[in-house]
Amino acid sequence: FTSTRETMNTTEYWLISAPGEKTCQQTFDKLNQATNKQQLSSNWKYHIPDLKVGTLDQLVGLSDDLGKLDNFVEQITRKVANYLGDVLEDQRDKLGENLLANGVDLATYVTQFRWDMAKYPIKQSLKNLSDIISKQVSQIESDLKTKAAAYNSLKSNLQSIEKKQVGSLVTRNVADLVKKEHFVLDSEYLVTLLVVVPLANINDWNNKYEKLTDMIVPRSSQLIYQDNDHALLSVSAFHKVVDEFKQKARENKFLVRDFTYDEEQLKSGKNELTKLHTDKKKQFGPLVRWLKVNFGESFTAWIHVKALRVFVESVLRFGLPVNFQGMVLLPQKKQVKKLRDTLNELYFHLDSAGGIGGGEELPSGLAGFGQGEYYPYVYYKMNIDMVGSGASLS
Repeated sequence: FTSTRETMNTTEYWLISAPGEKTCQQTFDKLNQATNKQQLSSNWKYHIPDLKVGTLDQLVGLSDDLGKLDNFVEQITRKVANYLGDVLEDQRDKLGENLLANGVDLATYVTQFRWDMAKYPIKQSLKNLSDIISKQVSQIESDLKTKAAAYNSLKSNLQSIEKKQVGSLVTRNVADLVKKEHFVLDSEYLVTLLVVVPLANINDWNNKYEKLTDMIVPRSSQLIYQDNDHALLSVSAFHKVVDEFKQKARENKFLVRDFTYDEEQLKSGKNELTKLHTDKKKQFGPLVRWLKVNFGESFTAWIHVKALRVFVESVLRFGLPVNFQGMVLLPQKKQVKKLRDTLNELYFHLDSAGGIGGGEELPSGLAGFGQGEYYPYVYYKMNIDMVGSGASLS
């Protein structure tokens, strides 16, 4: 066996099954003998309990349904993982360590799999078991939609307000830059305007602003704030010339911002931002907990669906009484082709058609039920990387 560290580097597992020899243990031993010499794979038993078989017709129908359920559950599991990554934002690199199944990392859960008898009682029919999983994961999908919509809406409201707090003076919110003393307030005749002037034109402004129109208060221009490109200035004028002043200012590349100093409004704007920040913090913890728990629920459900598929396919292939050994293989890097050849050789006797062209198109009737690739043994592939291509699952 390879060390755990090496095991963690790869995330593609093969789930296979072959008929029991004199005992099922013998089947597992034979696989180990065949793969150990050249260290082609690490192997574990896939412990699938004695499930209720039902009729052949039911098995064939179920084989198809389980294929669809497999895709659905995997898709929701990945959605939950992905959304948890989104919610973690700049801590997304911690996503891997938050993705656990039954309290252990995903590789351990898969390789040490034990059927959950409490959640999926094996006295139930295979159809009922698949329905239980389908209902459970559909509920997770529907709850995820609701929770994600609420949190995303909060996040986008917050982002749009924060966006206005930064950026160019031409568009950004200037409320947090001004003070009461910058304005002439409660005057019947006078009003203070805020003007954005490109830094390159600042001398132009100083020379011209008093003469742009009549009725400008002399020497009333004050610099309030400047960034790398623009300056924000105030200037006081009589109400009656405001429209004319705006027009003349525009002709000279000075922009008069629409802004009225209103203490109550400024306060409520700050309060809204604080409230959104607080709401987001409040929702973050419970949402992360929900996502972690339901990722685990969904992932463990997925591995149970795989177990159901291996069971159904093994009974259809190898017949009754039920006698097969499920196995989990982790192919070693660069050994995939050699491993495939070794398995074809080992199980060639099960079905000569599958051994010849392993994986090639076969006449209908021979193709594995709902499975494109066909080999003489039952085979399903699965990638448990939930973080990103080839990302570590530590």
